[in-house]
Amino acid sequence: MKVGDTVKIDFAGKKKEGVVHKLFPNTVHLKMDFDHDKGKIVKRKLSEIDKGKAGKKKAKSDKK
Repeated sequence: MKVGDTVKIDFAGKKKEGVVHKLFPNTVHLKMDFDHDKGKIVKRKLSEIDKGKAGKKKAKSDKK
């Protein structure tokens, strides 16, 4: 994930689409459009967005 990517998140029981505005180690700021508020910035934790995909795990090598 990087700045400018489009991401879908759960918001009020529905899937909403937002664009990554700022990216931090544990949080992300998304720019989202709502009916009465266009371009609102919403802050979420990376773990909520990626569902654990943020940290890639290293592949274990098979040693014999």
